[in-house]
Amino acid sequence: MKPETLLYEGKAKQLFLTEDPAIVRVRYKDAATAFNGEKKATLAGKGVLNNRISAFFFQLLREQGIANHFIKEISPIEQWVKKVAIIPLEVVVRNVAAGSLSKRLGLTEGSPLRHPVIELYLKDDALGDPLINEDHISVLEIATVAQLTEMKGTALKVNEVLRNFLAQKNILLVDFKLEFGVDDSGDVMLADEISPDTCRFWDMATGNRMDKDRFRRDLGNVIEAYEEIWNRLGGREDV
Repeated sequence: MKPETLLYEGKAKQLFLTEDPAIVRVRYKDAATAFNGEKKATLAGKGVLNNRISAFFFQLLREQGIANHFIKEISPIEQWVKKVAIIPLEVVVRNVAAGSLSKRLGLTEGSPLRHPVIELYLKDDALGDPLINEDHISVLEIATVAQLTEMKGTALKVNEVLRNFLAQKNILLVDFKLEFGVDDSGDVMLADEISPDTCRFWDMATGNRMDKDRFRRDLGNVIEAYEEIWNRLGGREDV
């Protein structure tokens, strides 16, 4: 395949080859989706915000010694990342009961959990990204025991760094989803994105939601909420 060839297109991002086979160009789209793609919309400015927010968080985590695929932001909607083979697992860390966890366990939404909870989901749109356990992962040969241990350990480190940082911005990190990839050397590292699409961010004082739930639940002001996250991180208002 030639450089600039579209390598992959997901719900919210496109991945392109570059002249360097070890580097991929990611382009964030203005597309908003929910419920495994059943609900769709185009929200002007969303791609810019997710690109910049994700780049910010990846750089923050790298400064704290957490390896990830991010290389450089190259335009308002694009960044270079290290090419990795994505492990088909979604690693979810939960600090507060919300969303599917509240429904499954009968917990009141907004209830703090005694300690962070890690959940594992098979990354498979056709199956609806089902919740799975470590025995399933072993049977499906998705990841080795060592890789899974590393991913879970990294997820908890990410949680600690982001929770502490966001608390200073009066943002409660309710929960978030991470994905990991393996590079050509066999090293596991954080990949995909970290944005209001993949995290639940609530205002610590009011409980106001500043994330994708505004789209999922028809709460309105989706872009304004994403802009608020970016502004609290210290970004410019004129994204």
